Amino acid sequence: MVKEEKKEKEEKKLEKKTEEKTEEEKKEKVEIPKKFADIVKKIEEMSVLDLAELVKLLEKKFGVSTATPMITSALTVPEVGQALAVEEEKSVFNLVLTGIGDKKIEVIKAVRDATEKGLKEAKDLVDAAASSPQVVKENVKKEEAEELKKKFETAGAKVELK
Repeated sequence: MVKEEKKEKEEKKLEKKTEEKTEEEKKEKVEIPKKFADIVKKIEEMSVLDLAELVKLLEKKFGVSTATPMITSALTVPEVGQALAVEEEKSVFNLVLTGIGDKKIEVIKAVRDATEKGLKEAKDLVDAAASSPQVVKENVKKEEAEELKKKFETAGAKVELK
């Protein structure tokens, strides 16, 4: 009985400490400079759908990407900040197929050459690119990326280097 009471007291102490930590975390706020206060306030008031639309617009406007290809997730305010970040001169790129054009078979051949994938995998990737941009190859050096881009454009596809 005495052991049970001690155990209960210890559990209550732990719970109290945990509650205190969460209260401290809630109280801790990030100090926002006055010049960004209006923007942050507007972003906080936006719905998730509006934030997603804003992020996509910023990605297109500034040529940056916040989401991992093939994965969709709820966007958060820090991701919007990432979209505004300025990129330095890149030496490694991701080759993204944004459109397939009229010569689908030629594009499939180009995908197979670039990725060494089988016919079915290349066709599936090209089919998926018809509805949304798809990463063909990741972490490609600048020279190789430019060469692959020319091959895809010759095949009638639209490609971006990100």
